[in-house]
Amino acid sequence: MKDSFKDVACNEKNKSWEQCIARSSSLYSRGNEIRSEFERDYTRILHCQAYRRLKHKTQVFFAPHNDHVCTRMEHVQHVASVASTIAKYLGLNDQLTQAIALGHDIGHAPFGHHGEACLNNLLQTDKAASTIPNAPKKFWHERNSLFFADYIETLPNPDGIEKLLDLTYAVRDGLICHCGEIDQQGIKPRQEAIDLYSMKRPGLIQPYTWEGCVVKIADKIAYLGRDLEDARTYHIFDMGAYRQLREIVATTLGLEGKGKRAIRSGKAVNTTVLINDLIVDLCEQSSPEKGLCFSPEYFSFILELKKFNFAHIYTHWRLTEFGKYATNIIETLFRTLMRSQPYAQNGRIASALRNYPQLARTFEDWLIKYSDYRIQNQPDRKKILKYDTKAVFSVNDNESFQKCIIEYISGMTDQFAISVYEEIISF
Repeated sequence: MKDSFKDVACNEKNKSWEQCIARSSSLYSRGNEIRSEFERDYTRILHCQAYRRLKHKTQVFFAPHNDHVCTRMEHVQHVASVASTIAKYLGLNDQLTQAIALGHDIGHAPFGHHGEACLNNLLQTDKAASTIPNAPKKFWHERNSLFFADYIETLPNPDGIEKLLDLTYAVRDGLICHCGEIDQQGIKPRQEAIDLYSMKRPGLIQPYTWEGCVVKIADKIAYLGRDLEDARTYHIFDMGAYRQLREIVATTLGLEGKGKRAIRSGKAVNTTVLINDLIVDLCEQSSPEKGLCFSPEYFSFILELKKFNFAHIYTHWRLTEFGKYATNIIETLFRTLMRSQPYAQNGRIASALRNYPQLARTFEDWLIKYSDYRIQNQPDRKKILKYDTKAVFSVNDNESFQKCIIEYISGMTDQFAISVYEEIISF
């Protein structure tokens, strides 16, 4: 019901408020600040490079040439829209909700979940990252979003010095806890604040705030609806798939909608109506006592729709074929950069990658900013470039250098990964 969550919203009256707005260090002040702590987080995420790159990262369909097909950035905007609508209706903190939603995928790899699996396989195969704080032997994008927010993404302060984002605990928690792949009813926030890097797997630990829980569910609503629309754009479905989709609606929700607006239109589900009706059902069914939940009919519909999407979209042969290409790109980049380690140890990475100018320039800058790399016979470029960042990686440690490469690749857009791959394989 409307405003039914206002007493548990994340605000000054909440007993967890100080923990929610806590930062590792205080942000600078210009003396004329009119934004809240969560509004500052929102704009810091909005201006960071990892967010900007989402416009050229895969949502489902790899490196799309169709301007009207969803990329990762548009997906993030859909999640923010859905989450904001829910939060405002229920009486939760919309500013916190939008900040989490905007940043939830900044750690996503190129080529979507397939790219994520490729990077994870490389970590598993090469047994990397065991010596690096806060970097386990697994790659999952929720944790990587937190890692990028804490260790990678920077913004210039008023003196032009590049400093880390330093987001609030509630937003950072929402980033790592946003996994919408696990199907759950009655979602409620956990009671205790924990070390966020103690989480070993995505989706198993609930967010610390109701707002984080809303983003988690909004993620599912957004991708289920929009993925259907894009699949139709690319003519992925045959007539049998359309018939199956109509049957799912009929068996879970009923052809007449059982008193609610039916979410059918023509041959297939109308995605904008679908998203609206899922939002409305969630808002009608949820309460602080029950948690965030759907009605049994709509929850059953979500489960069946997920199965349909996996059978007819995510495992489609065209995506599988491109996936083989994406795997080759990521593995080629990884092997090429691993061969450069002896040169990195001697401060001569540009020499190792001299035939690949884009790759050489960006990887050397990455090493300068985030590792103990020093260019041979030159002043400390980190100071010259005003990078106030920690040396997260070591070029002299094999496992650390592997993780350094994994993180560098994870920040690439689809197009940039393809571009530097073509640099490598072209003669």
